[in-house]
Amino acid sequence: MNDFCNKVHNLGKGISSPSRYRILELLMTGPKTVSELVHHIKLTQPAVSQHLSTLKVCGLVESIKKGQEVVYSLDTAHMLMVLKSLTTDVQKCKNS
Repeated sequence: MNDFCNKVHNLGKGISSPSRYRILELLMTGPKTVSELVHHIKLTQPAVSQHLSTLKVCGLVESIKKGQEVVYSLDTAHMLMVLKSLTTDVQKCKNS
């Protein structure tokens, strides 16, 4: 599988879970801590942390440690790159 296919696969893996998608939706409104996400999503802290770990591996979120807390946000640069590549490849397919 080429690099682009891997990126699309990771994007799909990241959004394939309703809980992970809800986390992404919340992060679209701005950076959040794990405890803020737990409060909004109503999942346990370990479950939210596991979902965030998957989203981070997929390149959809990034984290910054601030004191005792970790703040998560969307990795917009990575997401835009994947979406632009996807759009370009779809256009190539349409023109073939």
